[in-house]
Amino acid sequence: MVAAAFCGVMVGFGSLLVFTFSIFVKPLSAEFGWSRESISNAFGIAAMTVAVSSPVLGRLLDRYGPRHIVLPCLVVFGLAFASLSFLTPSVTHLYLTFFVIGVVGNGTTQMGYSRAVSSWFVERRGLALALVVAGAGAGSIVLPPAAQWLISTYGWRMAYQVLGAAVLLVGLPLTTLFLRERPREAGARRVVEGSSVKEGLLSEAFWLLVATLMLTSIAVNGAIAHLSPLLTDRGLSAASAALAVSVLGVASLTGRLLTGLLLDRYFGPKVSFVLLLGVTAGLYLLSQATGPAAALVATALIGLGLGGEADVTPYLLTRYFGLRRFSTLYGLTWTAYAIAGAVGPVLMGRFFDETHSYGSVLLILGTMTLVSALLTLLLPAYPKRS
Repeated sequence: MVAAAFCGVMVGFGSLLVFTFSIFVKPLSAEFGWSRESISNAFGIAAMTVAVSSPVLGRLLDRYGPRHIVLPCLVVFGLAFASLSFLTPSVTHLYLTFFVIGVVGNGTTQMGYSRAVSSWFVERRGLALALVVAGAGAGSIVLPPAAQWLISTYGWRMAYQVLGAAVLLVGLPLTTLFLRERPREAGARRVVEGSSVKEGLLSEAFWLLVATLMLTSIAVNGAIAHLSPLLTDRGLSAASAALAVSVLGVASLTGRLLTGLLLDRYFGPKVSFVLLLGVTAGLYLLSQATGPAAALVATALIGLGLGGEADVTPYLLTRYFGLRRFSTLYGLTWTAYAIAGAVGPVLMGRFFDETHSYGSVLLILGTMTLVSALLTLLLPAYPKRS
């Protein structure tokens, strides 16, 4: 089941759309004459739709179980992504498609799978969740160069079709066969243990997690969405920029697996603090990077922290609040993450359109992640039930 979840996440929203978005920015701009800010608005629309839809999806996951929610989300996501191959010169067409993707997007991410996996693991839950989230890291390694190769060889329209088909051919069959929550009669107490939604919302720990996520999301999503055009503007080839995105993916995958091991051994907020310091350093370095070596080091640092933080949030939610309303609370944190994630790419696009440079905005984003790192030190000890 963990392997199936890994593959589902690998071709899900958080991997396929997020890590290939920047690869399509220049082809779409060249084809239709759209500005980078207007294209970035599509990412923002998807992120805002995810923000609104995530609590609803979380409630449905808690009520009906992951299987009944993840499968239809995968189908709609795959078909909608493939339909981007039929884009017309109207930017509204782009926006409407990204809106549909945003509605179902989080049902295809680790949010859709984490409750089921958590119900089977307790002492090694950190590693189990890390393996699930690592699917996005694996996707970020494979998908950007694949998208770039497809665009260079067959054009951007065929690239959208092939990548959309991958969702239906890879994620859907494995999820259908293997995604199962632990039977309640075998482990009912583990499944229902934990806080109510109200108790979670009244908790200081919950809002500290939300604040950390929002600051990190603005910074990381802004940098990732514009990473390819940022690097090509500084003289790197399109292939080298795609390689840098893949390095980010390798580092992300490494960070996810390493963080899963660390979370099972050390206090989670301290692990998060170290990860976010790495992201801060990566953003500061990226703001000044002019050569391939500096760019690769910067993306590696960002990737390590990005991957690790993806592990930390669901793990800390299970430790602070249990599994009783885990998916609903996780959905609410995704709302905060997605709202902030909508701001980052648009902010980057506007700064570039006005200044024709990304340097100053990256310094601002680095400062945001530094503040988020400091916030993790304020998180309390786990409740006794953990």
